[in-house]
Amino acid sequence: MVATDVAEPVRIDASSTSSTRGRVPWLPEAVRLLERLEATQSDAIEQASQWCAEAIASDGLVHLFGTGHSRIPVEEMFPRYGSYPGFNPIVELSMTFHTQVVGANGQRQAMFIERMPGLAEVILSNFAFGPTDVMMVFSAGGLSAVPVEMARGARRRGLRVIAVTSVAQSMSDEPNPLVGSRLLDEADLVIDLCTPHADAMIEIEGLETPVGPGSSLAAVAIVNAIKVRTAQLLVAREAMPAVITRASVVGAERSRQLFDDAYREHALRIARRTIATEE
Repeated sequence: MVATDVAEPVRIDASSTSSTRGRVPWLPEAVRLLERLEATQSDAIEQASQWCAEAIASDGLVHLFGTGHSRIPVEEMFPRYGSYPGFNPIVELSMTFHTQVVGANGQRQAMFIERMPGLAEVILSNFAFGPTDVMMVFSAGGLSAVPVEMARGARRRGLRVIAVTSVAQSMSDEPNPLVGSRLLDEADLVIDLCTPHADAMIEIEGLETPVGPGSSLAAVAIVNAIKVRTAQLLVAREAMPAVITRASVVGAERSRQLFDDAYREHALRIARRTIATEE
């Protein structure tokens, strides 16, 4: 697979920072990135939404998994305002809790762990998946062992797998020989982040390396597009769960009720999925 429309870093002159009032170099590139997503990934987003609606309407779950910064779209999907149950965030703290950067719980450990073959199977063994469940795996690079094997193990268990990845970034390097494939090779559907292989989108003259990543923005845009389209499909099916909503929208009492209903629904669905079966 090759990217259909790949963003390339834009070079700017370091001395021109004050030449145009209000012009922030990264923001126009962010807008162009979103435009590329709409132009090239709408069909894949529609297919993903159809699968998500089918799973949720049949009392199933859409499981979401990511390591490192790819936990951001996982948490964006549920639970938060404007979201609803049916999406199950799976985040392993050992691979995502690295805001101390160095020392205990540092970035080096997290990156080491996410490259360990075999760990994904241990994670998957905690779940008993349903016949209509879907797995959505996020990884901009698409080469680390845990996300790749998470997708592979989910497919082996009969789940439809959606990979959200940067095709350009993934194809810029070879797969880990111990893993044998890229995330995009292990998916039934690939949604391309449309970001460059460096991820960062701005090159500043005089600076060796680009700055300003785009993958988090792209991934969050994708999950919200899926969230909204899935809700539309669920409403049409008369199968829409409660949406977590601010009190400023519906009043304090109704807001609390929607929270309770959403959490209760999530608890019921996840309880049917967290009893591990014997191999």
